[in-house]
Amino acid sequence: MEKANISGYQLFVLIFLFEMGSALLVPLAGEAKQAAWLVILIAMIGGFLLFFIYYGLFQYYPDQLLTEFVRSILGNFLGRIVAFLYILYFIYLAARVLRDFGETLLTFAYPHIPLFVANAAFILVVVYTVRKGIEVLTRTGELFFVLENLLLMTFFLLIVASGMIHLNNLKPIIEMSGTEMVKMAFTKTIFFPFGEIISFLMIFPYLNEPKRLKKIGISSIAASGIFLAIIMAVNIAVLGVDLTTRSQYPLLSLIQSIEVAGFLERLDVYFLFLLMIGGFIKISVFTYVAVTGTANVFNVKQPSRLAYPVGFVILLSSIIIASSFTEHIHEGLGAVPIYIHLPFQVIIPLLLLIIAFFKNRKRRPAPKEVPERRS
Repeated sequence: MEKANISGYQLFVLIFLFEMGSALLVPLAGEAKQAAWLVILIAMIGGFLLFFIYYGLFQYYPDQLLTEFVRSILGNFLGRIVAFLYILYFIYLAARVLRDFGETLLTFAYPHIPLFVANAAFILVVVYTVRKGIEVLTRTGELFFVLENLLLMTFFLLIVASGMIHLNNLKPIIEMSGTEMVKMAFTKTIFFPFGEIISFLMIFPYLNEPKRLKKIGISSIAASGIFLAIIMAVNIAVLGVDLTTRSQYPLLSLIQSIEVAGFLERLDVYFLFLLMIGGFIKISVFTYVAVTGTANVFNVKQPSRLAYPVGFVILLSSIIIASSFTEHIHEGLGAVPIYIHLPFQVIIPLLLLIIAFFKNRKRRPAPKEVPERRS
């Protein structure tokens, strides 16, 4: 664990950009059609519940990383196994996101560049930043936070000015039943992107104001969830349900449809900037926690030395993870939520919290009796 401190604002910014990340690219909760934005908000509430599990673990072990306190809870042998599995989980997620952004970059801007070259260029920048430590990553996030918000504000103003918003596309608002929306939110959307905040259990100990973590976590999840719901609602209002759900990148289709005053059009650069910011932050966080966790489990005194080896593993994994982008997406929507996200985001943390509760209750010393004062 490196010697570093980050402020509450920096943590808020990092979580917000991380949650937005690759969720901006895909039609999030697209199967819910006009109710997609409502499903995102329901999943956001589920994200709060998951955060409280992680926050509970942090309260018991505020000075320990995830890979440390699992050994305190489960013992050294079993704890190391679980810690190592989490490292593999973070590497796998980094590889998936790198594949997402590499494929998007090739489809959108550089169709003749090999996927390996695009991913290698991306991961090199990420590894360079990760080597500098969490403080450099959070300061970079602060700059990107301002840029992303300016882009989104300008983007929404242009959408309104172009007169393309048709609120009738959002009707009927509730085509699905409430039970179906809750089921979709808690079986798919909650894991991506909200449940991925479990990676921040490797970053929370660096916060210089631990008492503010609950407020920071809730506000950052709420801000990102509301933004994602608004973006999805705008996608549907402009493009319609069919085009939004069929489009591989609905936000790109939306940006390409902007036309103001007959000359302001083809604003693809907006999408490119959002792509770079989201991909860089999300892959950097996953890479950083994988590097830090590996150093912690294997007692490496200088984690920065592991940045390039871990980055190389992520790069190779992003290429061999699937034979095609179609297969990659199919796995991400089908097997990954149930067989990977559910155990690592919900089942294991919940079991750890239950065990930690009983272990710490037993260790808690009994309160001393205070003798009554005699008058």
